[in-house]
Amino acid sequence: MNIFDKGFSPTEAVIRYLDGDYVVLKPGTFVRCAITQKPIPLDELFYWSVDRQEPYADAVAAHSAFERFGRGV
Repeated sequence: MNIFDKGFSPTEAVIRYLDGDYVVLKPGTFVRCAITQKPIPLDELFYWSVDRQEPYADAVAAHSAFERFGRGV
């Protein structure tokens, strides 16, 4: 099944964030930004915190998390 098949619905993935990489624990098509709650397609996921195990939609959201929580982004 792919996104062009009838009945396809995007599902949220569960990810373990590592330094420079991640491991998919539960398959899905997206993760949700910890700051903005925007869905992030896995092929567009570039920002996350290993310490907090959180994904971020973009550099602005990652910076916002850094300012809010301190180091670890």
